[in-house]
Formats: sequence, structure tokens, C-alpha cells
Amino acid sequence: MIANYGFNATLTAAPGMGDRLVDLLSTGLDEGSPGASEHCVVYLVSRSASDPDVVHVTEGWTSEEDHHRTFAGEAAQAIVARIGGLLAKEPENTDYVPVCGKAAF
Repeated sequence: MIANYGFNATLTAAPGMGDRLVDLLSTGLDEGSPGASEHCVVYLVSRSASDPDVVHVTEGWTSEEDHHRTFAGEAAQAIVARIGGLLAKEPENTDYVPVCGKAAF
């Protein structure tokens, strides 16, 4: 599948909460969660090399509509609600249109 829509978020956890934030975001790959959707072709959780409380999430989706539909669901909303309690500030979000690249794990 090809990613026709992308999304990147930079999340800053409250001091010392970076591990909990990464653990929570990792559940996004569990069965029934957004990252496990057939429409999600990239789900990458990364940490800042200089600040363990800064976490980046990069997603690639088959379409913007598929992304929005999936994130309107119960599983995604439950994760989003739990994330809010771990953050020191509002996330920085960027939508984009992928043009080329590779993801292999």
C-alpha cells in the first residue's frame, strides 16, 4: 500500500514521563488500535536524542479520510485521552503529503 497522507506529532511529556508516553504510544500498534489498521502503512514512535521527554510520532496513511475515520474511533480516542494526562504542553502537529521514502523494521 502507498501512503498518500502523512502526519507528524511532537509530544513533550511532563518531566520524567517520557517512558510512560512511549509505552502508551506503543499500544497504538496493538490489535484494534490505529496503527494496526490496514490503512496505516507507517507508524513510527521516536525519541529526541537530547531530551527523553520529547517524543515524535510519524504516521503514513492510505488517505486523509482513512486517518480521520480511524482516529474518530473508540480505540484511538481512548489513547488520545490518556496521552493528554502525560503531556507538559500541547502537541505540535503537522500534516503532509508523502512523496518518497522507505520504512522497514
